[in-house]
Amino acid sequence: MSSRPQPAEAAMNAREREYFSTNLAMLLKAAVPVGEAVESLAETTKSRPMKHTLARISEDIDQGLSLSEALKHSKLVGRQTLTLIEIGEQSGNLVENLKLAAEQEQKQRLFRSKLRSAMMYPAFVLSLTLIVGLGIAWFLLPKLSDTFSQLNVTLPPISQAMINFGIFLRDNGLWAVPLILGSFIALVFIFTTIPFTRNLALRLVLHLPGIGKLAHELEIARFGYMLGTLLDAGLPVTHALELLEKATSSPPYQALYRHLGKSLQDGYSFKQSFKEFKKIDSLIPANARQVIVAGERSGSLTQTLKIVGSTYDDKVEITTKNFEVIIEPILLVIVWVGVMAVAVAVIMPIYTLIGGLGG
Repeated sequence: MSSRPQPAEAAMNAREREYFSTNLAMLLKAAVPVGEAVESLAETTKSRPMKHTLARISEDIDQGLSLSEALKHSKLVGRQTLTLIEIGEQSGNLVENLKLAAEQEQKQRLFRSKLRSAMMYPAFVLSLTLIVGLGIAWFLLPKLSDTFSQLNVTLPPISQAMINFGIFLRDNGLWAVPLILGSFIALVFIFTTIPFTRNLALRLVLHLPGIGKLAHELEIARFGYMLGTLLDAGLPVTHALELLEKATSSPPYQALYRHLGKSLQDGYSFKQSFKEFKKIDSLIPANARQVIVAGERSGSLTQTLKIVGSTYDDKVEITTKNFEVIIEPILLVIVWVGVMAVAVAVIMPIYTLIGGLGG
């Protein structure tokens, strides 16, 4: 064991972890020694944190540590990949398990990117609409207010409300807008970092129309693919479920995997374990459960889980495309309502003024 203290390394992103697993597997398959392979990766990577971390791992391996022991001192890989490497070293299947780890990292990254891509378009359109609306309210409406006041025009309620909002922005916008923006950023930080509020936000996502369905399908695809591949790598099912619980960020699914692990450890089957979980119908559909139970009875659980993962991965693709098709007209309606509200607020007083001049 290395006697020098090991400082905490910076956590690597998903692409860097995938790069490490994939390229290390290729080098080891080409019969390159582990230490030289890690050193070669350190020389070729462009990321400074990655280069620094790989250099330390290479030093530890040169001092006699195994690859898994050296990786424990860094945050380069997650617990799931580390477990696969440990099992690979013990069984002599290190190259195959590294490939499997790379596939897992890629799948995890794809799952997250699909959810982000589904939200990116509506977030962009709504943000742009808000910016344009604030610009009109801040700079245009106060000028119209001065004009209408000089002409003694009686404003309709909607016009008066919007113009009052514009006057407020004109007089207080330099501090009010940054305050509102800062409050929004603070709320996002609170709902994404603090465990309690983060769990509430994740539970809410599962119940949102469209996004909720996509999130459920992503979790089922992750459940089938990851559990199937982990079992294929030789992990006990309870250990695989423990890793799966740590891989997901959804509290309901974490509770499900925790329950399944405990129930299977006590000797129950998947069928009995599913039946005992109260909210199972809202997390894993009946047809997917039936397939898993059938796979367990026939002794082909690993292959069955992979089929479930592949099936729901295809469903995720369809749901993502359908969501984008559905969200476009909804966003158009939202933008149209905003434009019409501003137009009515501006045009109605002008019609009143023209009517008065005609009289």
